[in-house]
Formats: sequence, C-alpha cells, structure tokens
Amino acid sequence: MGTSSGFFLRVNAEAYDDVWCVTIGTQTVDLSQYLIAFWGQRGKTLRDKVWEVFCSVLGGQDFGGSTLRFVHHVLTIFDLRSWLPPFPFLPHLHTSFSCFLGLHVGLGLRNLPTLAALHYVADKLSPLDLFCSFPCVKLPKGKKCIEVYYVHCGRIRRMAGGGAAPQPKQDEHQPHPVKDQLPHVSFCITSPPPWPEAILLGFQHYLVMLGTTVLIPSSLVPQMGGGNEEKAKVIQTLLFVAGINTFFQSFFGTRLPAVIGGSYTIVPTTISIILAGRYSDIVNPLEKFERIMRGTQGALIVASTLQIVLGFSGLWRNVVRLLSPLSAVPLVALSGFGLYELGFPVLAKCVEIGLPEIIILVVFSQYIPHMMKGEKPIFDRFAVIFSVAIVWIYAHLLTVGGAYRNSAPKTQITCRTDRAGIIGGAPWISIPYPFQWGAPTFDAGEAFAMMAASFVALVESTGAFIAVSRYASATPIPPSVLSRGVGWQGVGILLSGIFGTGNGSSVSVENAGLLALTRVGSRRVVQISAGFMIFFSILGKFGAVFASIPAPIVAALYCLFFAYVGSAGLGFLQFCNLNSFRTKFILGFSIFMGFSIPQYFNEYTAFKGYGPVHTRARWFNDMINVPFASEAFVAGTLALILDVTLRKKDNQTRKDRGMHWWDRFRSFKTDTRSEEFYSLPFNLNKFFPSV
Repeated sequence: MGTSSGFFLRVNAEAYDDVWCVTIGTQTVDLSQYLIAFWGQRGKTLRDKVWEVFCSVLGGQDFGGSTLRFVHHVLTIFDLRSWLPPFPFLPHLHTSFSCFLGLHVGLGLRNLPTLAALHYVADKLSPLDLFCSFPCVKLPKGKKCIEVYYVHCGRIRRMAGGGAAPQPKQDEHQPHPVKDQLPHVSFCITSPPPWPEAILLGFQHYLVMLGTTVLIPSSLVPQMGGGNEEKAKVIQTLLFVAGINTFFQSFFGTRLPAVIGGSYTIVPTTISIILAGRYSDIVNPLEKFERIMRGTQGALIVASTLQIVLGFSGLWRNVVRLLSPLSAVPLVALSGFGLYELGFPVLAKCVEIGLPEIIILVVFSQYIPHMMKGEKPIFDRFAVIFSVAIVWIYAHLLTVGGAYRNSAPKTQITCRTDRAGIIGGAPWISIPYPFQWGAPTFDAGEAFAMMAASFVALVESTGAFIAVSRYASATPIPPSVLSRGVGWQGVGILLSGIFGTGNGSSVSVENAGLLALTRVGSRRVVQISAGFMIFFSILGKFGAVFASIPAPIVAALYCLFFAYVGSAGLGFLQFCNLNSFRTKFILGFSIFMGFSIPQYFNEYTAFKGYGPVHTRARWFNDMINVPFASEAFVAGTLALILDVTLRKKDNQTRKDRGMHWWDRFRSFKTDTRSEEFYSLPFNLNKFFPSV
C-alpha cells in the first residue's frame, strides 16, 4: 500500500461478504466490532465511537470536541503528500468528522442497511467524488492533504497522493454522481471566511438587497400621496426591519444565510388598499399618505398571523413533507425564472448603463477567473462591487455631461443618478420606531386580501429557502426547520406592520442568487449584511447615497441572480427519473402552466386595469387574482398536487419522484448533518426541539 505512514480502517468487515475499507497508511484498526457492538446503543453514534478510536490511535489525546483541531493535528503528525494530477483542485475538507473520514458519503451511515449502498457508491462513483462529497473548510496555508485509499473486494484504488495503486478507469458514459450537498462551495453555513473578506461580502449582500428595498417604496409612496421625504423614510424603515428580520432568521429561524427583504407579491394588494374608496375624498396628500399607510399596517398585522400559526404550529411542516425533488423543481425554478419581468425589461429602460453592467458582471464573475491562474477568487467573489462601482461612475459621468438633458422625463428618471430624490429627502440620523405613522386601522376585507398575498409569499419563500440551502452547501432542509423559519417570517411581517413599511417581508431571491455567484454560503456573512442594513437605515444620508443607484443597474444584477435561483431548482432533476413519462408530464405541465396562467392574469390586468376576477368586493378579487399572478405559486402548487395524487404505492414511483434521496432528511434527527447546519444556538434545541 505504499510507504506512507498512518493507520488503516476496515469498516464492517464481518457483517457483509464484501469488504469496504478506507486507508490512510498501513496501521490497521478494525471497526467492525464497534459497528456491531454500538449499533443498538442510544446516545452513542458511530461517529462518536470512531472519534474515540482515532484519539486512542493518536496517543489518547483529547481535542476538545474540535474537529478542525483534530484534522490539523493529523495533518501535522503524518508525512503527507500534496495532491497530484488529475486531482489538483481539491482545496477543502468538511468540518464534519465522519465526512472527513469519507465514511458518511451522504448516505446516512447510522442505518446499517445503507452499508450495502456504500458498496454501490464505491463502485459507481469516482474516488474523487467519494472523498469530496462535502467540501467546506479550507486547509490552512502550507498544509497538505492526506493520502487516502479505499479497498473494495480486494482491489486497491488510489484516491489521492503518490505511489501505490493506479487511478481506476472511469466509464465515460456514466452519468454525473448525485449530490445531496452542492460541492465546490468555498465556505458553507458553519465555516465563515476571514473577517475582512466576510465584511466585504456582507456589504455586497447589502448592495444587492437595496434594489428591492428602493424599488418597492419608489412605486408605492407616490401613489399614496407621499413626497421624497416620505419615500426616504419608508426606505429607511424597510431597511431597518429587513436587518432585524434577517438577524432573527439566521439566529432562530431556518439558520440559513437568507436575507429577508421586501416582497413584490404583496405590492398588488397594497395598491388595492391605496385605491380603496374611503381614501379618495382626502385632499391633503400628507394626510392621505398617513391614512393609507395606517390601513396597510393593520392589514399586515392581521396577515402575519397566518404565517405565524402555520409555522410555529407545525402545519407547514406537514405540507413540506409532501414535497419530493420532483415537485420541488417547478417551485424553486420559477421562484427565480418567474421574476423575469424585473430583469431585462427594466434593464432596457436605460440600455446604455444596464447593458454595460450585465456585460461587466459576467466578464468579472466568469471569464476573468477562468483566464487567471491565481488561487484567490477576487474578481468572481466581489464582481458585484467592482461592476456596480464602474457602471455607477460611468452613469454619473453621463449625467453631469448632459447626456440626458433633452431626453424624455421617463428616461431621465431611469437613467440619471441625481433624480431619485432620496438623498435630499433623507435625514442625517433617524431611528425608525413602532407606529411612527399613527395607530393602525383595520378593515376585514383588506386583511383577508393581505392574508392571501401573505400565503403566496410563503410559498415563494419556501422555494427560495430550498435554493439557499442548496447554495450554502447544506443538506436538504428538514420540514420542521423550514416550518420554524416560516414562523419567524410571520414575525417579520408583523414587524413590518408595526413599524409601517407599507410592504411585507419574504426571502430575498436576488441574495440567494448572490450565494451562487460568490460560492460563499456562510451564515456570518449574512449576519454582517444585516448589520449594514440597520446601520445605514439609521444614518439616512449615507444609506440614501447607495439607494440612489439607477434601477437598470439593479435589474442587470437580477438577470444573473434570478437565473442562479432558477438553476438551483433545475438541479433537483438529478434525483428524479427523467425517463419516466409520469415525471415528464408533471414537470412539463406544471412549468408551462406556471408561466402561462400568470401571463394571462397579468396581461388582462394591464389591458383592462383590473384582473380576470372582477366583482364589487375588491378584497375578494385580490384573493383570487394575486395567487394566480405568481409563477412560483401556480407551478409549485400544481406540481405538488399532481405529484401527490398521480402516484402508485410502489417503490419504483418513489424512486421516480426522488423520495428515496430525501427520506433521511424528513426528520431532523435522522441525519447527523441536520444538527450541524440547523440547530438553534445557545442550546435552545433542548427547549424547542425539532422533529
């Protein structure tokens, strides 16, 4: 087996005819007895026992429960060799000890029968895939990787390092291996980047979420009767509440690196409140603005109870458990692709700055890293900051140079960098406070309409949460954790109503796409971003400077980020049987109708000024028109209904749906990695256990 030193692990040598081995050197430790002796014991997992054995092999040293310190120790005491071709590009090891050993392989080793599946993986997957299933933590500078072998049926296969056995021949016609965690992510949820890099990445997330934060108040406040001062104050309030909600979600909700911002889904319901007859007789614009805002606050406060009840009661957990990878594809894909109207159509309103932005963004994030051989991913990781700074300066030069002096008013509003009116209307220092517009007012019809919009936002956020978990290199999110996050999102809508943002809250799809661009899914980065939101919401003038970025620049960012989220949904096709006609029908029909039905509702509304459902009860119209105008809601709901009803109670249908891949994530405690990614801080899981 070569000349390297170390130890040899023989896993389950007695339980099966075949022998599966992981080799690090030549010293032998037979774990089969531990597998048999400890399999039925509660409170002591295989991972715990393997830890004890390794510590004893290394001289009985206690590493204080720190996997990373243990790995560093192993790297130090052994004579290690660096990676040689064809494996020069593996810079990561997972923090999970079992993943570091190569024992987990995403198959849930806590269940004894899955060892047979482990044989299958050893035969079907490449050695590189077997060892690199969960890359997260970078090795310290100057350290080298362990030389690892595995043996199956007596054949020695080299995974890394030099000498010993040759690389196994790969069947060029084999499909790509299935991954329940996305590989090649530089920093996952639990592995934060260095502080300087984390701060820059957090600021980048803040820049991206500003688009929604500015666009929504800019469209609503003038219709309410407010001016630039009111618009700046609403933007500050929305930014402040978004920071608080993002903190809550990352600490106590799903614990995913998800930014919680404004929701485009709730905008039509807010416009319906603006057009209500009881406000039409108010002459004073400021009074009208405050009255409408208070009515919106009341509707949001009532609507928040829907998500709070569904989330914290566990009812939404029962719905999510029905989701399979097959039904998740349309939901997640159209959570991104369904927002296409906010991409190029907005960019094209000022193509002279929008088009350079998207070109520079793609060049910086894709082409320059491809051409450069440097180890540090600077241009792709900070492509948003670089591209926005360049194009923003370019747009300002066009503005001061008089390029838009004779242009139409709409062009000037869209293209100029000094037309938003936000900087002049923003105060230097202002702290948003509850009920700053006055006591909220309540109307039953508006409350029901807002609850319908809140439910649609809930479905869309479910798809966005799933995309975030994928790009953060986490395991599929357990239904109980997702339900917990929905409950905290309901708290976010409640805060929106209390503070008076004029809009509800949902998961920021664009920030989910930014995770894919940077390949950094760290929770700490998003928490830093939340700090920027709160900071710049209080220092109004400074925040207004960044909020004055022209909309076409923001739309150019959306073109890439929404596409990333949509592709995350398409990625779940790897779990499904694409040769099944049942699969083809559910996918094709739900995605097609997910685009077609909202297109009809939106075109009808744009042409006639009201939706296809048009009665005297405006609140009832909104309850029907708003859900069917959402691509993600229509596609996800239709796919779920078809997937649940069109099924036979046989194992083949479950495999076609991909359910067998997600079974171990249906419960929080089935897979040990769920605890690593989604456990509450401060030992709160003891008081609020996930199931």
